[in-house]
Amino acid sequence: MDTPLKCLCVDDEPLALEVMRALIAGQPALKLISTAANALEAMEKIRQEKPDLIFCDINMPGTNGLDFARAIADQECAIIFTTAHPEYAVEAFELEALDYLTKPVSPDRFAKSVQKAQEYFELRRGKKDDKVELEEGHIFVKTDARLLKISYSDIHYVEAFADYVKIWIPGEKRIVTLQTMKKMEQGLPADKFIRIHRSYIVSIEKIEAVAGNNVVVAGKSLPIGKNYRDTFLELISSRRIGI
Repeated sequence: MDTPLKCLCVDDEPLALEVMRALIAGQPALKLISTAANALEAMEKIRQEKPDLIFCDINMPGTNGLDFARAIADQECAIIFTTAHPEYAVEAFELEALDYLTKPVSPDRFAKSVQKAQEYFELRRGKKDDKVELEEGHIFVKTDARLLKISYSDIHYVEAFADYVKIWIPGEKRIVTLQTMKKMEQGLPADKFIRIHRSYIVSIEKIEAVAGNNVVVAGKSLPIGKNYRDTFLELISSRRIGI
């Protein structure tokens, strides 16, 4: 991505804003264009500055970060939450947040979030018309002005990516399409796929092992979310998967 992403930081704590300034300054892919101390001020900055990416705290006076995200849902900008409270993560991702950073944010973790943002904007700029159609035995994904047919048997797992999903297939290849995890979960057959996390749906037949709170699929270790663990363990028991 040649042009840096224009960033707005929203936080009521001056020290937190200074930390974000330093982190952003260390990333050539980002450009800080403004800061705001509350949601009302941030909304005005969005109208004036039109940022690409917003780093937003959750616990703020007045309108909190989650309600702020709902209020700007129709805007073109993406949002990454930066908060000291991990308990809001599920709700944040349901609002299609691009990422969720827990304070104190390390430079390495921030760099990974920036990479995710870069990939997201590259996809959004190039594939706005993508969609997925779920059919018997396969799906059709619209990409590059054509429909690509993918058999259920070729899908290793599906990964959430804000308002997109990544469909991982053999050869560590991934197909990215504009779709929600909820729609994917509803459309994929329940006897072949199971959701194990807010960010992952896995092919049951591709499960290689379960180790603690992780599932190994096609050599990739994926986390099992606590809200999905009981259902997943019931499946393991009923299928008599040898683990």
